[in-house]
Amino acid sequence: MRNFKPTKMSFSVQEIAYLALLVAASVVGRTLFQPLPNVQPMTAIFLLVALYLGCVRGLIVALLSLLITNFYMGMGIWTIAQAVSYTVVILMMSGLRHVPIVKRSLILQVIFSILAGFLYGFVVSLLSVYLLGLPSFWGYYLQGISFDTLHAVGNGFFYGLLAPIFRRLFHRYYPAKKLIH
Repeated sequence: MRNFKPTKMSFSVQEIAYLALLVAASVVGRTLFQPLPNVQPMTAIFLLVALYLGCVRGLIVALLSLLITNFYMGMGIWTIAQAVSYTVVILMMSGLRHVPIVKRSLILQVIFSILAGFLYGFVVSLLSVYLLGLPSFWGYYLQGISFDTLHAVGNGFFYGLLAPIFRRLFHRYYPAKKLIH
């Protein structure tokens, strides 16, 4: 694969293929870990893409991965809540990529990935209560906190595991873009 220069508004065929491979990795990761509730590498991959390649690419990978896996595992009204939740999490990571101490600290990135699991669950619960017309947000949210905890722990584990690998991959295929060292 030749080096290419990503721009904000256009994507080369090579970059589209690269993003498709990231989507495939997310889909395979979620499918492979499906037996474990809410433990999957998908969110960690989205966070890494958002951190290193920016918000637009992070959203592309996240939303395509979500749609593909939900076609396989079950599509419903909750897909809207999931998409909005991932958008919130990716927007926050995209903002944090401009904070120098976060860019340099894997520990802070892992901590954010853990917090992102809880943020994701909070937003999904908030939207689900609205979309499904449930009577009590706090009751619904607190019932799902164990799943949010599993998601958060999984995020931290996979982020710590995948960050060094993805950093090298991104530096190899995006050398012209200023990536985090």
